[in-house]
Amino acid sequence: MGKILAICTSSRRGTAKTAVPSAVLTPEWGIVGDAHGGSWHRQVSLLSAEKIEAFRAKIWVDYGAFGENLVVEGFDFAALPVPSFFAIGDAVLEMTQIGKECHSDCAIRRQTGDCIMPREGVFARVVKGGTIRTGDEMTLLPTPADLPLRAAVITLSDKGSRGEREDESGPLIVEMLTAAGYKVEEALLLPDDAAQLKAQLLRLADGRQVNLILTTGGTGFAPRDITPEVTLSVADRNAPGIAEAMRYHSLTITPRGMLSRAASVLRGKTLIVNLPGSPKAVKENLEYILPSLAHGIRLAAGLDGECARR
Repeated sequence: MGKILAICTSSRRGTAKTAVPSAVLTPEWGIVGDAHGGSWHRQVSLLSAEKIEAFRAKIWVDYGAFGENLVVEGFDFAALPVPSFFAIGDAVLEMTQIGKECHSDCAIRRQTGDCIMPREGVFARVVKGGTIRTGDEMTLLPTPADLPLRAAVITLSDKGSRGEREDESGPLIVEMLTAAGYKVEEALLLPDDAAQLKAQLLRLADGRQVNLILTTGGTGFAPRDITPEVTLSVADRNAPGIAEAMRYHSLTITPRGMLSRAASVLRGKTLIVNLPGSPKAVKENLEYILPSLAHGIRLAAGLDGECARR
């Protein structure tokens, strides 16, 4: 059980949030009147009051100084899994991400050399609307047992990111995952850039805690094909059997299947798999591995028992 100590909003992005006595939550926007709302997963930001109090030992900050909407006593939000669900009266929030990148002109970081929002702040979407008030109790709800597995898709393409080529592989992966019962949280189109890819893999695995990340593109021999190296650099554990199975299957179709450098790894509870770049090869490989992925993903997440049979 937690308690809302402050509700903070701002009418424009880039300005400090100020405390208000109450707010209306809607699934379509988030907090009505707050500039950071919208049709996305970061409608409402939350920060533990205890973390703010600890930071005040360095410098006094008002509620809302970190850009948080809700200051809540009684929860260590960053220690909770994504997704977690909270009730505030009739309203229900789904926690969708832990932390974020601190923007370059953060005044608090400039003053103190530190900002707690990137590591302690969390974000939520509104599942059910309602009116909330300062002093309201917040309750952690049981996580529904029937939630779908959550996935993200990243297309790596220099030309695609510049708008010079249509991305056909990313939407195809989204379609196939959705048909298999996954909830695709994000689909991104990036250039073949190691820093950008690494940042997104870390954000999706650590912050959004999706169960599965599928990349497409960048697995060949060209100098800009850096997807496997970046994937391996973020790995906690290797899961080579998936990439090996794709190469085996591809070799039954074309001898060029041996030229794939795709990797498959685990970071925390997130499985990351590199798919080829062409839509044809994506379809062939994903159709082959997809039926077996769910069990492995659920094992990694602690949702299924061991594989051994009597």
